[in-house]
Amino acid sequence: MKNLRLASLVKRASRSSAPAVLDPTKQSRVPRGTKVEVDWTGIQNPDFVALGLGATSMMSLLWSVAHGRQCVGVELRGDPSLGVHWNIREDFWHHLGLIDQLMLERYGEEGIPRKGDGQLFKLRETFHSPVTEPGDVYADECIAGVEEAHVSGLIHYTEFIDDRYVDGKPQRVLTVLNPSKPPAEHDPAKIGRDMVTVLDGPSTFQAGASEVLVMLRRYLEMIQDMDIARGVTPRVRLFLSHRVAVGDEGDGDGFLKWMRQEDGFVSLPDGRKRLIIEEVQELDYRGRYRRIRKPGSPLIDLGVPELFMIAQGFDSSDADRLGFRQEEVEVDHHDGRGPVVAQADYLAGFLELHVGARLRRRIASEFDREGNEYWVRQIAVGHEDDPEVGWILVQVPDFKTFDPILAGLVPPGTPKRSKEYLNAYQQLLREYYLEQVSLITELPVSDLERVQSPYGPKLFSLVEKCGADALVAANGVVAGDSFGNGHFMTSGGAVTGMVGHASRVHQYWERRDEGVSPQQAIRELADQIKVDTLGWLQVSSQEFSQAVPINFGEERIREIEKQTGRSSGERATTIDATRRHRHSLVPLDPSDWRRLAVRSGRLHTSDLPPILETHPAERPMTCGAADAEMAAEDSAQMREPVGIGAGSAS
Repeated sequence: MKNLRLASLVKRASRSSAPAVLDPTKQSRVPRGTKVEVDWTGIQNPDFVALGLGATSMMSLLWSVAHGRQCVGVELRGDPSLGVHWNIREDFWHHLGLIDQLMLERYGEEGIPRKGDGQLFKLRETFHSPVTEPGDVYADECIAGVEEAHVSGLIHYTEFIDDRYVDGKPQRVLTVLNPSKPPAEHDPAKIGRDMVTVLDGPSTFQAGASEVLVMLRRYLEMIQDMDIARGVTPRVRLFLSHRVAVGDEGDGDGFLKWMRQEDGFVSLPDGRKRLIIEEVQELDYRGRYRRIRKPGSPLIDLGVPELFMIAQGFDSSDADRLGFRQEEVEVDHHDGRGPVVAQADYLAGFLELHVGARLRRRIASEFDREGNEYWVRQIAVGHEDDPEVGWILVQVPDFKTFDPILAGLVPPGTPKRSKEYLNAYQQLLREYYLEQVSLITELPVSDLERVQSPYGPKLFSLVEKCGADALVAANGVVAGDSFGNGHFMTSGGAVTGMVGHASRVHQYWERRDEGVSPQQAIRELADQIKVDTLGWLQVSSQEFSQAVPINFGEERIREIEKQTGRSSGERATTIDATRRHRHSLVPLDPSDWRRLAVRSGRLHTSDLPPILETHPAERPMTCGAADAEMAAEDSAQMREPVGIGAGSAS
């Protein structure tokens, strides 16, 4: 009996051991080795290809479609997910309006996408209109027609707090500026202005970066879909999980690895590039994002575009593959050290805090152990009628390290990768961040600790860089942050890309329609991209050591100078060695911008308290404030001598 039962169990086990029985997973839709048919309509030899679909590229695509060109967009990351808030100059509104006008003139109403309520999808009105409302609204809601709203908000309160010391004593000067009025009608003079003029003007709008990007993306997607549905050649084709093919991604270095990664950029005898792209999948590999080619997917040959643009953020692998390099930008702060790299470190965080329709800036004095004065800045950005938006960024003084060992939170010799070390490091970041947020919002730290925080604080470093030439192929240029980047606190990168560089593509097609050769027009385009970026660097350089923020505008800067009695050209002390030590503690990871880390808490819906007229150092100290000041003093005293450590500043 036992033998029969054992034989039965063995037979049952042998039947169930077959993978086809245990695993009900269906065979892949695209088995390995199967040839996949690709719809090539509208993608071979297009007029324009955008590699990377941020604001710069999508505005460039819109200009190109408005000029009747056939376009392709290639994006690695799918839908937009950039969470920051932008302060936007009014030029952007005028550019959207001209695109709307050109689209209507060329294609008629039947060639314009429509919103869910049947109305024409007009970019300018979706961004801002006097007849719709701002507030807690998503771009997709506006486009679907479920909300009579627009995606941007106006800035009603522009405030500048100057808490720098004067003659060794604390002094507070408050300047509240008149809000910039939104434009009422189209102004042709706002098209194609030089970037110094644009960035020297005040910010008019505030908008979530992701909502602006979604608005542009949906318009392009709807053009593509309506053309395919009508059976005509699509004016634009979008590939949203794709990249220029990189070939073998195995181990290796030097010349052999470079040769393997040239696959997608095929060189032609005349210096132009043929583009081959591939579909990719993203995976979270040991805490960092990695992308590999999708199994079974075919290579897609785009042919040879007349013009392609690489705008993929400040660290573009495609630009690097074509030999493009950025060099660090040096600024002379007139402090006796000569030119030094333009660099600053910030903590960024998002709090569900009702900052409202406000742009508030603060500059203050911090002192190291030797009494040297450093100027630090904070910025608070909200959104009109949206109580959940509180993007607050605070500058870290050059002497502060956040070293848990120096702070006495962990014993000497604690490994930097240990949980104890990283926990103490993050605690120091959060404590300093909330102290600085308290100073710009006038809210007690105890209240801020209970506010829900979907992101941050995250430490990141801004290092100004710029390329020598935007031309990377006879038919290709680099633009946006991929070409050069200045100071982010002004939203200058977004404005330079989507207003400056993108409008140069508009001018490129105008020049081509005038009969100018592609070679000459591309050369002019590359030169103008550099001019725009240099203008941004020129304007933003003062943000590294001077007093007055640039996006207040020249007239407002003169008003602030009059109020404070101090020139906007005054400079503060800067050092570099301690900052490098800070970077060596925990490396900065750009992918952190895409990682939410929600700290649960409450939504602070009340308005911010009024700004007090007394300097924080002159107020009666609570126990919490006294402890904070003692901790800051201890941190300064524990600062190691200049020259310790070394690390990258990415």
